[in-house]
Amino acid sequence: MSNALHSDLPGLPEDGLLSLGEYLDMQRAIGQETRYRILHALLREGERSASELADALDVPSNRLHYHLDELVDVGLVQNRKRKDRGGDGLYSYYEATALGEAIMTHGVAELIAEERDLRERYA
Repeated sequence: MSNALHSDLPGLPEDGLLSLGEYLDMQRAIGQETRYRILHALLREGERSASELADALDVPSNRLHYHLDELVDVGLVQNRKRKDRGGDGLYSYYEATALGEAIMTHGVAELIAEERDLRERYA
């Protein structure tokens, strides 16, 4: 994006990590009801496995995984793996990111401000 176009966007940091398109992708992602419900559940209940989410939301596993992948791809949810207590394998769980929380609270304009604040805080 050219600097002239970039500077016309209110509040978008010139050295930002995310483009306007990426912010809009996030907004579009939660515009779908199942993805909105997933993100809302993660913010309300905290980290959850895919099977816990499928049961809580009454969503078939294959459909849930498709929507979780979409949310992970745009950065609203992260998938983490850790050793399960008492088990030999890895436990995979999902949790909302800071951007996921921000978009549910404020939308795209606030996401842009959140990135700016995070960059200043951790720079």
